[in-house]
Amino acid sequence: MEILIPHRLSTLGHPQRLAVFRLLMRRYPDRVPATEIAQSLDLKPNTLSAYVNALMQAGLVTQTRVGTSLRYAVDTEAVRETFDYLLLDCCRGRPDICLPDRDPDRQREPAVADRKYNVLFICTGNSARSVFAETILTSLAGDRFVAYSAGTAPRSDLNPFAIALLKQKGHDVSKLRSKNIAEFQTGDAPTFDFVFTVCDQAANEDCPAWSGQPVSGHWGMPDPVKTAGSDAEKKLAFQQAYGALYNRITAFAALPMASLDRISLQKAVDDLGHMD
Repeated sequence: MEILIPHRLSTLGHPQRLAVFRLLMRRYPDRVPATEIAQSLDLKPNTLSAYVNALMQAGLVTQTRVGTSLRYAVDTEAVRETFDYLLLDCCRGRPDICLPDRDPDRQREPAVADRKYNVLFICTGNSARSVFAETILTSLAGDRFVAYSAGTAPRSDLNPFAIALLKQKGHDVSKLRSKNIAEFQTGDAPTFDFVFTVCDQAANEDCPAWSGQPVSGHWGMPDPVKTAGSDAEKKLAFQQAYGALYNRITAFAALPMASLDRISLQKAVDDLGHMD
């Protein structure tokens, strides 16, 4: 393994190879299509191919084929080996100089305290999916969660189809508005226990780390705002997005938060992201 470590570090020393690796880490456990990676990082297909080939040769990334699409994911065992080498071998496991929160006992403590939890849902436009999620969680479990939503590039107004559907479902929409993620990255912003991305584009973006180390999850789904066709087809797309989020949030709110350790809670959140 020690022979591989310098090769891995050298591979990650290239800024754009590192950018590919970081994107795949943000999307774990998803397998991300090559076309999506290239679009997100503004890379030509042949350039991306060279980068992912280098990452695969270093053992950091795996490749699978789904039909005609090549998809990539991080090799978590290789990543763990590399971190362990740096933190446990080079640093001799000294927590006072370089060891992060890797204490096995700490990882098995309850991930969050038994209290009201702050949850942030993020998408690109903050006009439909993240607003649905905020509203659903508030409606289902507002006594235990404070839900927020924001966009990385928010639209000026909420989508009218989204608002009409929420009203139809009996939700109060009077306080809803489109918000920029920057509102929640200031010193007086809430400290979040959970941060979810509900669109692939937002998950692929390189956002600053959140204070407090919240449990994060990716619940990507198609953007109903982009649906073409008749009003009936558009309404169906919004209904499907609402239904998928309702099912995931219902299951999320039912999790025994205070009794799950961080590892178990993270796995539960990841599993919900692949819920049909």
